[in-house]
Amino acid sequence: MSATTAPTWDPGQYLRHAEHRARPFAELLARVTALPGDPARIADLGCGPGNVTVQLVERWPGAYVTGYDNSPEMLTRAEEHAGDAGGGGRLDFAHADLTEWTPTETYDLVVSNAALQWVPGHLEAFAAWLDAVATGGTFAFQVPDNIDAPLHALMRELAGSPRWKGRLAGVLRRADSVHDPLVYLDRLARLECEVDVWETTYLQLLQGEDAVLDWSKGTGMRPALTALADDPEARDAFTAEYRDLLRTAYPPTSYGTVLPFRRLFVVARKGG
Repeated sequence: MSATTAPTWDPGQYLRHAEHRARPFAELLARVTALPGDPARIADLGCGPGNVTVQLVERWPGAYVTGYDNSPEMLTRAEEHAGDAGGGGRLDFAHADLTEWTPTETYDLVVSNAALQWVPGHLEAFAAWLDAVATGGTFAFQVPDNIDAPLHALMRELAGSPRWKGRLAGVLRRADSVHDPLVYLDRLARLECEVDVWETTYLQLLQGEDAVLDWSKGTGMRPALTALADDPEARDAFTAEYRDLLRTAYPPTSYGTVLPFRRLFVVARKGG
């Protein structure tokens, strides 16, 4: 993977906003109907620290669930959740690079929570992934769809400025890392799926000083922080400049800082 898709992750920082990050996954799973297998076999692509993968064994206690991720840091944290589920199922985790992942078994559900935006060419992988989904099974995912929001636009603008472009050119997520909702609907419908696509904008109320910066340090900023990791002075300088831009774009209030955050949801059920 390139630097834009394989940043060094910090599970502790990511989990500082765990509730906001977990809610979309619960709302995605709420639209997934009964699975054909008994017990069901489930793959969670880009499982991160495993805190939302747990929702899968809570929903289907008898299922065998594997969370896949390419971050050693995230997988180490995820292992805390591994083991037998209360209903006879099991939860485990394994290393996988989603730019190259090819399923080797059949799944009743392949699901992904806020990961595919880091996978260049993910649209082209759908056919092979669906080949591994059982008839009547489901492929479901959600991704942030706010690359044009100040949160990202200001960071890209700063990274492309004269001071930083030599170090950060091409490092951040590209503006086309997530496709238009209709593109996903069309691709999956042509692959003979029943497709449900929708978007939700969450008005996330964040607490604490420089709360939006703190949010970004767990996700969007990771490629920049990784690229500057060998130069703490530069890393801190970039962070300070970005912080000042965010303070203007997302002014705090007496009750917290509002971060509007749009997410795109796709549930595709594989037909016979």
